Amino acid sequence: MNLPDPELFALPGGAALVQWRRSARARRVSLRIDPRGGAVVVTLPMRAARQAGVALLMTHAGWVSDRLAALPDAVPFAVGQMVPIDGIPHRIRHLAEARGGVWLGDGELCVTGRPEFLRRRVSDFLRAQARSRMVALAAAKAALGDLTARRVTVKDTQSRWGSCASDGSISFSWRLVMAPAFVQDYVAAHEVAHLRHMNHGTRFWALVDRLTPHAMQAIPWLNAEGARLLRIG
Repeated sequence: MNLPDPELFALPGGAALVQWRRSARARRVSLRIDPRGGAVVVTLPMRAARQAGVALLMTHAGWVSDRLAALPDAVPFAVGQMVPIDGIPHRIRHLAEARGGVWLGDGELCVTGRPEFLRRRVSDFLRAQARSRMVALAAAKAALGDLTARRVTVKDTQSRWGSCASDGSISFSWRLVMAPAFVQDYVAAHEVAHLRHMNHGTRFWALVDRLTPHAMQAIPWLNAEGARLLRIG
């Protein structure tokens, strides 16, 4: 069954973009808010019709409108915008005639080259920074816990800050580079702890506390500020 194209729907809070997904694992129609794009994502089982998704959307129209209205403002990678790095705001500055690519100055994220490449250069720089930080943190936490990660990667995840697969592979969201260092430290410890405990039981949390002192501070921070990071870029 073909997937419907993205559509605009009139909801109580205004027009909302609806994106359709189809999943072989879905047993029922579901919806969620995509904080990155500010859209509503409706997931349909393989044999479900668009009408079933529309019915669920209309039933929860008030909830959807409230969630969309609560999203932080989007912050594009553009000249003059403020982007946090390690939790510290940096203003994007374009230096068209300079050389050096991208670097951090005194409260600035300096970007050289043609303006049409600025967004991609900022994105590439932040992903590289995230990879460097999170790979080093994961290695340090694994050594502390006498554990070994099969590999560590950085991705553009939609909902998870990190994940650990059963084969020992760990991945992190590149957006963690924008979070404070104590948050990065906690997420690294959390995923490394899953190398030993693939659950969230008592022994798992005891290991997390052995690997990092920041869990009690980082978890509330992510709950309060995580959506803002997803709106940047």
